[in-house]
Amino acid sequence: MTRDEWPSRLLLIRHGRVDFDDRHFRDAGGPRGPQWDPPLDERGREQAELLAARLASIERPSGVFTSPFRRCRQTLEPYTRVAGIEPVVVDELGEVHVGEWEGVRFEDLLAREEDTIRRRLHDQDALFDIAPGGETGAELRDRVYPAIERIVATARPGNILVVAHGGVINAYLGRIMSIPRDMFFFPENTSVSTVDVEGDERRIRFLGDVSHLAMPALFGPPPGALAPDAD
Repeated sequence: MTRDEWPSRLLLIRHGRVDFDDRHFRDAGGPRGPQWDPPLDERGREQAELLAARLASIERPSGVFTSPFRRCRQTLEPYTRVAGIEPVVVDELGEVHVGEWEGVRFEDLLAREEDTIRRRLHDQDALFDIAPGGETGAELRDRVYPAIERIVATARPGNILVVAHGGVINAYLGRIMSIPRDMFFFPENTSVSTVDVEGDERRIRFLGDVSHLAMPALFGPPPGALAPDAD
């Protein structure tokens, strides 16, 4: 087995909880256009600190990659700051674009589209693919899957961290698991879904793990106690 064929472990991490009252938008450029880009709220920042302690307890990653949205970069920051790592921003990891629904509060959407939304939720179907002017599930997978596969192919063997969004995580995992549903599970904030990678094989290790939130004592000291890696 050559070095390029050594097994790796892909950690797909959802961002922390956001400030739903923040109305900030960013221009994603290209066909996606402006998208809602809130920061983490206080609880989200706490989740990011607990995630950082978990990440510090495992082998230093061979690569760290993030969506360009603020909530993802802020989720990584407590870990990358003390570990001395500069994450790579990958535009294709950005959240699904929901067209005219960007930044609209769920309560307002429900008031406008109550029957449609309640029916979709009852059937456990994704909402984003019915948003006027938004991306479809197929378009999201066509964007996300190749991007994550390129990350896996170019990163050195080892732990590969990817911080992104619930829709993005579903798009990649749904493809490798041959699940046609756009949202087949709802990752909790800062949850970790792990895929073992060996050659062309992709094996799901676990989905949506939040043990760093439920049992933080398992993962050692807080991030502030860490010293930057000498490498």
